[in-house]
Amino acid sequence: MLDILYQDDHLIVLDKPSGLLAVPGRGPELQDCLSARAQAAAPSALVVHRLDRDTSGLMVMALTPHAQRELSRQFAERTVEKRYLAVVWGGMQAAEGFVDLPMRKDFERPPRHKIDLVDGRSALTAWRLVERLPAEPSGQPHGEQSRLEVRPLTGRSHQIRVHLATLGHPILGDCLYAHPAALALAPRLMLHAERLALAHPADGRPMIWTSACPF
Repeated sequence: MLDILYQDDHLIVLDKPSGLLAVPGRGPELQDCLSARAQAAAPSALVVHRLDRDTSGLMVMALTPHAQRELSRQFAERTVEKRYLAVVWGGMQAAEGFVDLPMRKDFERPPRHKIDLVDGRSALTAWRLVERLPAEPSGQPHGEQSRLEVRPLTGRSHQIRVHLATLGHPILGDCLYAHPAALALAPRLMLHAERLALAHPADGRPMIWTSACPF
């Protein structure tokens, strides 16, 4: 299955489901992925950026080498607007916030990443509280949850997941960074790439896509 939201001669925009790899992994059992499905439909499709396997939402792929170079430049120069929705553990007290904590791979616990104030690469994340969700009526002592709008201003692997977990508000259903109680509260990672805005690689006109959040 391939959910194409937009396609022209230069790019294709896809809505990736949670649980599907963005690009192939190692081994024959990990070859099914969004990029392979896109290339089956549009053989010239080229990878520009990625989403984590368990994150759902918008991904753009280039259909020409020129478009790939231009889109990659926009991502590198941080001119692409990316907006996510997340549901996290606990009630956020502030209305908005900003996380500036450098990150690197956690070589002792792959595939995790971690905060490293000395050797990490710059990682910047802005967030805004959308709503506080009440505790479940079951009486379980896990308290409130919060729905957040999140904008990663850099593009480090697992950036949103690590930054929110570091704040003490891990994303529900996060098998890498959530504590057991937060992991158990959702059947999937509650993170969705809902908005993508960039300049068209051929003529520079502004392009915006949105994807309805499934949770």
